[in-house]
Amino acid sequence: MAQLWGGRFTKETDQLVYNFNASIGFDQKFFSQDVKGSIAHVTMLAKQGILTEQERDDIIGGLKSIVADVEAGTLKITGEYEDIHSFVEANLIDRIGDTGKKLHTGRSRNDQVALDMKLYVRDEISQLDQLVKHLLGTLNHIMEENLHTYMPGFTHLQKAQPITLAHHMGAYFEMFRRDRERLADISRRMNLCPLGSGALAGTTYPLDREYTAKLLDFDGATRNSMDSVADRDYVIELLSALSTIMMHLSRFSEEVIIWNSNEYQFVEIDDAYSTGSSIMPQKKNPDIAELVRGKTGRVYGALISLLTTMKGLPLAYNKDMQEDKELTFDAIDTVKGCLALFDGMLATMKFRSDVMENSAKHGFTNATDAADYLVNHGVPFRDAHGIVGRLVLYCLDKNISLDQMSLAEYQKISPVFQDDIYQAISIKTCVEKRTTKGAPGAMEAAVEENRRYLMED
Repeated sequence: MAQLWGGRFTKETDQLVYNFNASIGFDQKFFSQDVKGSIAHVTMLAKQGILTEQERDDIIGGLKSIVADVEAGTLKITGEYEDIHSFVEANLIDRIGDTGKKLHTGRSRNDQVALDMKLYVRDEISQLDQLVKHLLGTLNHIMEENLHTYMPGFTHLQKAQPITLAHHMGAYFEMFRRDRERLADISRRMNLCPLGSGALAGTTYPLDREYTAKLLDFDGATRNSMDSVADRDYVIELLSALSTIMMHLSRFSEEVIIWNSNEYQFVEIDDAYSTGSSIMPQKKNPDIAELVRGKTGRVYGALISLLTTMKGLPLAYNKDMQEDKELTFDAIDTVKGCLALFDGMLATMKFRSDVMENSAKHGFTNATDAADYLVNHGVPFRDAHGIVGRLVLYCLDKNISLDQMSLAEYQKISPVFQDDIYQAISIKTCVEKRTTKGAPGAMEAAVEENRRYLMED
């Protein structure tokens, strides 16, 4: 059992205790971040005269050789080490001798793991951002292709008013755009370097913490050494942002599932993103959408678990905080997988524009426009509302739509109606005359604004 802290103890740790305490099984995920942090640390130590330049070069050479061997598969990260830090340091000492023992000068595992976690989360935020951005590109392409694809808009899962598919996709574009902003905000706020904080009270060595921060692309060093090792706010913020992303994906998945049903038939999911039934040959199941919807609870669970873990911890570091890693790693991997798969499903999905438009026409989505027609001809809105309600009852009784009523039928209910009613309540008119910013008739401008936004990076 490779440990860095055995001097105080007179007998071996019980194997079950060791296994329970060890983190090598999961913290090996930030092996590259651990080495990167160590290289910056010894570079700073040499600058400050705490290490010689030769010691610095020997340590950095040893660290790089460890990375090369791990990447080549000739060196395995195994359970004989307590954590990834022990693995790196023990192998470094084996390779370069006593000089390797100086790697940990002016550093505690507390600030070391705090740094590794920050570096890892920062790297993962960058990858998550690119996945969300790619999904936004897919959405904007669908919007551009469907500026005149008419469909019903819903409230309470009931047909409400006619919109376009571009308008509907545009709503999700805004959601995921906000998700990108949240990720960027977290990355900005967390970008202070904890290395040099020691166990909790700093160190007597003359470290240059700002120099270390600069080497690692941080905006500066953290301002309080106790907070530096006790802070997991940025992880909680990330899990919150990931939960919001999953909530958006889950809402979207729910609509895809509904639209894919026999009753709606708005979409056809590509075979590559569907499965069949073991006994019912006619089935084509939206499994990816269902799994994305299901995995949302998994990410929510990580957020609640870490909030619960942190809620009663006194300052500064406590071993409970080791629980942040598996939760965060799993949540990140889950969200990255869901984003990639949902994006692929969406990009290959076929939209049944004929079915969508027919659904809008036969759902009385133009009833509000019929009422507006009457208002524009001098009828008080409350009276117009009642008249259109009678029109709808009449159509339901006859099993027809407002478009299919004859002018005589219209005038039997209200003599105000004239031939221009048909133009006024056409789905095309209902959509295109709503041109205020954000409305369905303004989506061409929205697509162009979205395109400019996606090119900003």
